[in-house]
Amino acid sequence: MLEFFTNLADWFVLQMNLSRETRLGESVHFFIEDSTKIFFLLYVLIFVISLFRAQLNPEMVRGYLTGKSRWAGYLLAVFLGTVTPFCSCSSIPMFMGFVAAGVPFGVSVAFLVSSPLISEIAAIMLLGMGTFGAYIVLIYILTGAIISIFAGYLSDKFNLERLLALKIPPTSISSHSCSSVKEKTVALLKYANSYAFSTVKSLAIYILLGLLVGAFMHGYIPQEFFVKYLGADNILAVPAAVIAGIPMYASQAGIVPLVQVLLEKGVPIGTALAAFMSIATISLPEMMMLKKIFGIKLLALFIIYLACAFILTGYLINFLFFF
Repeated sequence: MLEFFTNLADWFVLQMNLSRETRLGESVHFFIEDSTKIFFLLYVLIFVISLFRAQLNPEMVRGYLTGKSRWAGYLLAVFLGTVTPFCSCSSIPMFMGFVAAGVPFGVSVAFLVSSPLISEIAAIMLLGMGTFGAYIVLIYILTGAIISIFAGYLSDKFNLERLLALKIPPTSISSHSCSSVKEKTVALLKYANSYAFSTVKSLAIYILLGLLVGAFMHGYIPQEFFVKYLGADNILAVPAAVIAGIPMYASQAGIVPLVQVLLEKGVPIGTALAAFMSIATISLPEMMMLKKIFGIKLLALFIIYLACAFILTGYLINFLFFF
C-alpha cells in the first residue's frame, strides 16, 4: 500500500520536469514521498489510539495501580507514555498531575521519561522507512522502555522524591463516575477525528521543517561527510551525537526525517537513535522547566542517567549490528 506514495512522488517529480538523477529531483522526491506518507499514517494511527486515550486521567491510573506491584506500575507508565504523544515539555504537567494524584514517584518518573522518548508518532514514521524500519522500531521501543523503567526503579530505590525542589501538594481523589452511560460510537468517532486532525495539524510545521532539512541532507550532503564524523569507525560518534542533541529542541516528528537521512548516509543505527533520544528527552527547554521542580541536584542526576543510558544504548546497538 505504501508504494502509492512512492508512485505519487514519481508523478510529482515528472510533472516538475525533474529527474531523480539530479540532486534537486532526488530531494523533491524524498520530500513528497515522505510528507504524504507520514501525514497519512499519523492521522490513521492517532485516530485509533485516541479512542483509547479518551478516558485517560491521573486518578484513573492511581486507582488501577492500587494493590499492584511497583513493576506493574512501571510497565503501565511506559505504556501510557507510549500512547500519549507529548513532547518533553508537554509531559511535565502530566507528570505533576500523577504525583499530585498520589501515583508513586518512580512510576511518575517512568512516564516522564517514556512520554517524549517512546512516541507512537515516531514509531509510525520510523516504520515508514521500509523493511529496515521495522527493526529500528523494535529496537527503539525496547530500549526506550528499558531506560524508562530503570529510571523509575532507581528513583524509588534511592528515594529521589526527597530531592524535589517544588513540593507538589496531593489532590483529593474524587469518586466521579466515568460516566455510567457508555459513550456512543458517534461521539467517540467525532472525538477521535477531531483529536487526530488537531494533533497532525499541530505537528505539521515540525514535520515539514524536519523533512525540508532531511531532503536537503539527502540530496546535497555527500555520504562521506556523515561516515567520517558519525560513522562506525569514529569511537566518539555516539557521545558526540548525544551531547549535540541536548541544546536542540524539536518534536519527534521533526527529528525522524533527519534520522532517516543519517541512516541512508551510512551513520550506524545506534548513533542515529542516540541523537534522537537525546533531542527528544533532554532538550534545554525541558531541562529549564524541570529545574523548577527537580532542583539542581535531582536534575543533574536525571540528565546524567539519561545521557549515559543513551550512550550505552548507542554503543550496544552499533555493536550488535556492525560486529
